[in-house]
Formats: sequence, C-alpha cells, structure tokens
Amino acid sequence: MNFPSNLKYSNSHEWVKDLGNGLFEIGITDFAQKELGDIVFVNLPQTGEGLEVGKSFADVESVKAVSSIFSPINGTVREANEKVISSPESINKDPYEAWLIHAEGAIGEELMTAEEYEALVSSK
Repeated sequence: MNFPSNLKYSNSHEWVKDLGNGLFEIGITDFAQKELGDIVFVNLPQTGEGLEVGKSFADVESVKAVSSIFSPINGTVREANEKVISSPESINKDPYEAWLIHAEGAIGEELMTAEEYEALVSSK
C-alpha cells in the first residue's frame, strides 16, 4: 500500500494535503479504497457547505457497501471534484490523485504522519 509522506492521515482513513493559505485537499486513503472494493458512486457536498471535524461530508458507494467520509477539518467546501463524480472508479486507480474536495479552514484534530498511519493500518 501507498502512504505518501507529504500527506496527513485521519483515524477514519481520509488524507489531507495542505495547499497553503488555509486551503486543504481531502480524499480517502489507499487502505480505504482497497477495503471498499470497486467504487461505483460518489456523493460530494456543494461549494459553500460547512465542514466539522468528525462529521460526515460525503458518501462513497462500492459494490460492497455505502461508506461515509468524515471531515478531518473545520471549515468550508471550496470545490468538489467533478471528475470523481463522473468517474468514481478513479479513486480505486489512484486515491491520492482522485481527491474529493478542496476546503478552506483549519485542521481540527490530531492527524497522523504517513509512518503513524501505516502502523495503524498494518495492525488491522
């Protein structure tokens, strides 16, 4: 599995990329997409919607189940990735390029480094 070192990770398997100036890119991890299996549908929030740490902001549907995606930041959605809506399978191909949203705000929980996240998922 792949754990890019330039990202931070949540316990609920989301990744966060700091784009600077209070902007963040958020997606689901390689571990999460493998656990979900083939992703067939993505439901993302609208621009301007609020985000709260630990609260669901999106749903990802796979052939196995529907899973909620939880916010690792407090803030506001600035952009939803239309490409993953039209091609949800792109998350399975490259979960770190197939981001879900760009958001403005602040990290509201202690996120893990790549090494810490790898240790978490390797124990599962």
